Amino acid sequence: MEENPNQHYRCMLCEYTYRPEKGDPLNGIPPGTPFDDLPDDWTCPKCGASKTQFYPAD
Repeated sequence: MEENPNQHYRCMLCEYTYRPEKGDPLNGIPPGTPFDDLPDDWTCPKCGASKTQFYPAD
């Protein structure tokens, strides 16, 4: 089953939501970047949590 590239992901620690359509421009992530394509060392821009601390948001 293929991941939805527009799936939002939420941080377990601070509730920040990564939205692919917005990206994370302050950290060099352009709009349109799916969560799975974020660099392995990307961290939550709000609290610094790693990608493993995110879960798919409804």
